[in-house]
Amino acid sequence: MEDLEDALFDDHSSDHDLQRRSFELRKALVRLRRVVLPMREVLNTVLRRDLEIADPAMQPFFQDVYDHVLRASDWTESLRDMVSSILETHISIQGNRMNLVMKKLTSWAAIIAVPTAVTGFFGQNVPFLGFQSTLGLVLSLSMIVGGGVGLYILFRRKEWI
Repeated sequence: MEDLEDALFDDHSSDHDLQRRSFELRKALVRLRRVVLPMREVLNTVLRRDLEIADPAMQPFFQDVYDHVLRASDWTESLRDMVSSILETHISIQGNRMNLVMKKLTSWAAIIAVPTAVTGFFGQNVPFLGFQSTLGLVLSLSMIVGGGVGLYILFRRKEWI
């Protein structure tokens, strides 16, 4: 269980390996629980004094085994909950990583959209400010460079890039 928790925040472990190990552990815990739970009922029946199944001298030993079975049952249940929380944490970490990637992709897409919008506007075949003149070329290039650099600086300050 501790190895799984350590692998959860390890950058070098693969997601597939972590999921496989988590599900194997959970499956083993379910198998253990299937064995332990019926034992609780068997020992409860043996310990009933009105049925007199076991020798009264053996009652403390059966009670001790019954306590161990209860502890094992509780332990498997808590371990199963821990495995579930590890899987939920893993999913949360993956979601956070995806959000970071999406922020970076969105930032770069916005930076790339500036030249596309400017060249789309200045590429029209209708008269506008600076149409067919050096002023139009300088204006469009300055808008492309200024907008791109401005967005890059903005996104860098927000730590999106």
